[in-house]
Amino acid sequence: MDDAVPRLLTERPKPHIVVITINRFERRNAFDRATALAMEEAIDTFEQDPDLRVAVITGAGGTFCAGQDLIAAVDGDLALSDRRGGFGIITERPNKPVIAAVEGYALAGGLELCLACDLIVASSDAVLGIPEAAKALVAIGGGLLRLPKRIPYHLAMELALTGDHWPATEFHRLGLINRLTPPGQALSAALELAERVAASGPAAVRASVQVVRRAYDWPEPQAWELQDELVKPALEAEDRNEGLLAFAEKRQPIWTGR
Repeated sequence: MDDAVPRLLTERPKPHIVVITINRFERRNAFDRATALAMEEAIDTFEQDPDLRVAVITGAGGTFCAGQDLIAAVDGDLALSDRRGGFGIITERPNKPVIAAVEGYALAGGLELCLACDLIVASSDAVLGIPEAAKALVAIGGGLLRLPKRIPYHLAMELALTGDHWPATEFHRLGLINRLTPPGQALSAALELAERVAASGPAAVRASVQVVRRAYDWPEPQAWELQDELVKPALEAEDRNEGLLAFAEKRQPIWTGR
């Protein structure tokens, strides 16, 4: 790939929303280390910018992501970043919501990238799967850890052991995908969903993201205390009073993010 061509593109098409586009369409948007580092930088910027509330990740050229660039991997060039791990997001996710907008293929690390996101929008002709086992590899980028928590155990096991890939329509039926769209409309639908999220109180959204991500693994006796620690900043935020006042005055709230 020409090093002058950026591996990721970022834009802010709507208030409070950033779109991160994987821009290696000649490699089906597969990741090498440079792409993972670029993603880590983009996610850091998203997390640190108080004006940004939601990120949308998509792929250029009509496909989402084919996972690790296997040609690069032969030379030891693995898609790992220094802090956030695989693909620059998979291990350490941001404290704000991320939406995957999927067209074409989301295979191997591509599906694992979707699983690192909080919401998934996909076109009806998209295809998803973790084909690693069929190539004598193992889906260690979160596929084996997160997929059984999102779809039924036996179906997650079938995907893991056979390496099959399934249409987005099936994953939507199973509840993994939030919105199913006509081909070519995943990004626009993801932006509509992002606008709805961005319209909510920013501190409340951040707290909700953290609790929902962890709730599956928390034992119930400790869950209340752990939840309280995460939601305390939202309950003490200025926006909480604004939300209540706006409701009482029957108007749209004006969030400050404080």
